[in-house]
Amino acid sequence: FTMLVLSAFGSFALFLAAVGIYGVLAFSVNRRTREIGVRMALGAVRGQVLAMVLRDGMRAVVPGIVVGIIGARFLSRLMTSLLYGVAPTDPLTFAAVVAVLVGVTLLASLIPARRATKVDPIEAIRSQ
Repeated sequence: FTMLVLSAFGSFALFLAAVGIYGVLAFSVNRRTREIGVRMALGAVRGQVLAMVLRDGMRAVVPGIVVGIIGARFLSRLMTSLLYGVAPTDPLTFAAVVAVLVGVTLLASLIPARRATKVDPIEAIRSQ
């Protein structure tokens, strides 16, 4: 039962993190519409704009992942009694968590990134 409750809360936290990342990136892309339009008018291809938005998303999340791993490393001793068959500092578990968080970040970044690639350069410049 404890594992089920912790898994439910962990899944909900992961969902909230994805929604938060999406919100921040969508806001960032919206504020940079003119810049993206100018870049595309000057010759940037859609792949470059897509890579720029995805890179910005990863740049915002990587420090959080590092701080989270450090915190989890120190706080994992408190959960030793709840773990069965897994060491509190299992490297495979930490690697899986990092992979999931990076995947969620990339998926949450993809929607604003695709929207950014569809910006019409003339309309973006005129909008402001």
